[in-house]
Amino acid sequence: MAATRARLSLVTLGVEDVSRATAFYTSLGFDRSSASVDGEVSFFAMAGSVLGIWRRAAMATDVGVPPDGSGFRGVALSVNCDSEADVDWAFERWATAGATVVKPPEHAEWGGYSGYVADLDGHLWELAYNPGFAFLPDGRIDLPT
Repeated sequence: MAATRARLSLVTLGVEDVSRATAFYTSLGFDRSSASVDGEVSFFAMAGSVLGIWRRAAMATDVGVPPDGSGFRGVALSVNCDSEADVDWAFERWATAGATVVKPPEHAEWGGYSGYVADLDGHLWELAYNPGFAFLPDGRIDLPT
């Protein structure tokens, strides 16, 4: 048996209203796949992975946990941008779409520029510029070795 390659194939977010969340992410320019099922589940192509949106209660049932989880779960998704100006533009776009600004963009001690928003269901997204990360032509980060 071959070793499992380290990769993140799909991130699924549990949401209260799939249609509402789908409209939110679509308004941000995310491309919805035809594999989606209206009102049940949506899939969005990302650079090298997929974002899934699924009803929170259905997801909790599938996992076998209570659906009432709340508070900080120690997870944030990140969108790395090409510049500080792109971070500011992305923040404006997310806020206009209905996201909550959790922490406005600021210069970070690690040399970049970032801040956090929460989507309509409270999932945290970091919008960041890291001058140490270059991008490959397909949009993935070319991580330094």
